Amino acid sequence: MAYPAFQPSAPSVRNAGAATSVLRTPSGPTIPLGKLAPEAALRRLELTVVRRLEGFLHGDHLGLLPGPGSDVNDARPYQPGQDDVRKIDWAVTARTTVPHVRDTIADRELEVWGLLDVTPSMNWGTEGITKRDLGIAAIATIGFLSQRMGDRFGGMLLLPDKVKRLPARSGRTALYGLLRKMLTEPIVPDNAPGDLDLADGIEQLTRSQRRRGMRVIVSDFLTPGDVEVDPDAAPVWERAIRRLAVKNQVLCVEVVDRHEMELPDVGEMLIRDPETKFLRYVNTSDPGTKARMDAATAAQRERIKVALRRAGAGHIQLRTDRDWVADIARFVLNYRRVASVLHAPPQGVSK
Repeated sequence: MAYPAFQPSAPSVRNAGAATSVLRTPSGPTIPLGKLAPEAALRRLELTVVRRLEGFLHGDHLGLLPGPGSDVNDARPYQPGQDDVRKIDWAVTARTTVPHVRDTIADRELEVWGLLDVTPSMNWGTEGITKRDLGIAAIATIGFLSQRMGDRFGGMLLLPDKVKRLPARSGRTALYGLLRKMLTEPIVPDNAPGDLDLADGIEQLTRSQRRRGMRVIVSDFLTPGDVEVDPDAAPVWERAIRRLAVKNQVLCVEVVDRHEMELPDVGEMLIRDPETKFLRYVNTSDPGTKARMDAATAAQRERIKVALRRAGAGHIQLRTDRDWVADIARFVLNYRRVASVLHAPPQGVSK
């Protein structure tokens, strides 16, 4: 998807905000931490979990031992500044010549991981909030809905050149700390170097988190250079989501801006893709141009919807011009009726 870079001709008064809000790359968060998810509106809701996890108590109780637990889990590469050096697994480190740490797990039932796409296309927003920050708000809301006593929530940030891991911890204080780190993560500039895409981030999430649980993917699901609109053509990330959904309950949150769906009438403007070198002047006041752009966008979003349904993942679309808490609450209430069918494991795979 390409975005307006600047607007040389005079826009209409009604759509002036659509042009002025994208003249520069955002330099920080567009929403404060305290307004990410009002807990009072979420107390009576609970996100339905239908896939079998690692135990039988569904997150109602803590383990018998305090702290991170005594049962060993998989080894993973050591991340300076995030991991305790006392947890380094020297046997694995010696075999691989790369420092590894050994995770431990407690007697907890649900572990939720959220993958947030923070590539340049997520910096777009014309309604006072960027898609990036709307995605963080979605993670906050789902974190409060899915978190029970003892359950853990972790995060991963997909950047153009790497995937940044934020360790999973339990408790609301830890969740707020994770959200604060996401909000304060530096904004990725346009055309930042790197060759990672959404499929790479999902694959890394699948490999690094082998414990069953819930996985939340937050993105606009746009692939640079992909102009395909046929709903039967699988996007490059569909296979990765299908693999992730074999053992986990997957929820995909698609974040969009209103003026991605409806091209605003602001006259002649330069359309620029923040992740490729595409540049083109477009007359947005031309009815034919607007009709073709809106039709292509609708077909693109329909393709995303169909692909997520084929992959067996839950799908919710959030828009920057709507109340995301109300949209998620409405989705959660309807989700109870379809979750068991939607997340049925493939034939031959245990539930």
